[in-house]
Amino acid sequence: MEEHKFLINFSKQFDETDPELIKIDTNFRELDEWSSLTALSVMAMSDTEYGVNLTAEDLGKSSTLADIYRIIKGKL
Repeated sequence: MEEHKFLINFSKQFDETDPELIKIDTNFRELDEWSSLTALSVMAMSDTEYGVNLTAEDLGKSSTLADIYRIIKGKL
């Protein structure tokens, strides 16, 4: 799994957020568009793109995209 591709896949879960604002050290909870629905979309993206079951607990203990990336990579 490539970090750059992960960032692209993550940014596709947002309709109005500029993809340029989404970096590996971004605190995703601070994005204006972040919501429980976006969290579900990210969980679905993880399953579809990587075959990894990302849980609500995984997201709960994460604050940056690097955290999510490491969790997904660790489950591959």
